Amino acid sequence: MTTASATATLTHTAALARLGHALSDTTRVGVLLALREAPAYPSDLADALSVSRQVMSNQLACLRGCGLVEAVPDGRRTWYRLADSHLAPALDELLRVVLYVEPGCCAGESCTCA
Repeated sequence: MTTASATATLTHTAALARLGHALSDTTRVGVLLALREAPAYPSDLADALSVSRQVMSNQLACLRGCGLVEAVPDGRRTWYRLADSHLAPALDELLRVVLYVEPGCCAGESCTCA
């Protein structure tokens, strides 16, 4: 059986680091998971994730800076979508992976992950 393996370059490493940074915040994760379903306006995302519009603005700016979401002007408003069609299936696969992580492994003061 032969498997194809992508060679990791410095560009790949930097991109994965940006993705890791984006996934290190629960609000940003919520935004990415919501946008994998459909594009959305910031106010709708803020309401859905129970955060202020300022917090949502900051998180969307971070995700734009990481290259994961893009803003699409719509008259006087702007909506957001995932920047690449590969992101939604990748997020779906990550959701499958986390099902195998011990739920209590990183809870409380004994967590050594941070």
